Order: sequence, then C-alpha cells, then structure tokens
Amino acid sequence: MEHWSVDDYRNFTDGKKKKSKYRANKTSVDGHTFDSKKEAEYYCELKLRLQGKEINGFCLQPTFMLAPGLKYKADFIVFNKDNTYEVIDVKGVRTKEYIAKKKVFEDKYNMKITEI
Repeated sequence: MEHWSVDDYRNFTDGKKKKSKYRANKTSVDGHTFDSKKEAEYYCELKLRLQGKEINGFCLQPTFMLAPGLKYKADFIVFNKDNTYEVIDVKGVRTKEYIAKKKVFEDKYNMKITEI
C-alpha cells in the first residue's frame, strides 16, 4: 500500500478541475468570475443593453439580508430607464435552498425575483 504526503497529493491534484455539482462551468469575463457560462452571457447582454442606453445600469451579486445570519445573493440588479429595477437570478437548477430563500426574499422585500 502506497502512502502519500500532503504535498504529493496536492501535486497529483494540481491542474485537475473539480467538477461542478450541476455541470456549470465557471467563466470569467472582464475580471469577474461567474458561476456558469449562462450567467457570463447574461452579463455580456447587460453590458450591450447599457451601451445601447436601454437600461440605466446594473449591479453584480447584490446581497440581501433575509434574517440574522441568513443572506440571499442575487446574480444581478438591473436598473431600468423608467426608474424601476429587477432582481435577476440566472438559474440552471432550482435547488430547495434557493426556492426557500426566494420565498423569504419575495415576502420580506415585496419584490419578485426574475429567473433567467
């Protein structure tokens, strides 16, 4: 039986990507790392909409306090030309945790989350 040191194991695993639980591939654009290619593509779409003056702006990963010790981090807030805004979550898989946080968020803030 062969025994490896911690350094041997680290050297063995270097360069091997850990597979995502939901098969999403982390993607980087403009120095931002997104949890999925779909989320990165939506970011690029928002940049184009901003350049075309279709929206006033957007914010990446805004965090909302739901209760002491419980946070919800959306993917984006989009600020529309009519001074409204949308909380956006780019979803591949709707987990039980997300569904529960979504309900608490929508009840507490009286807002809907738009899923892309």
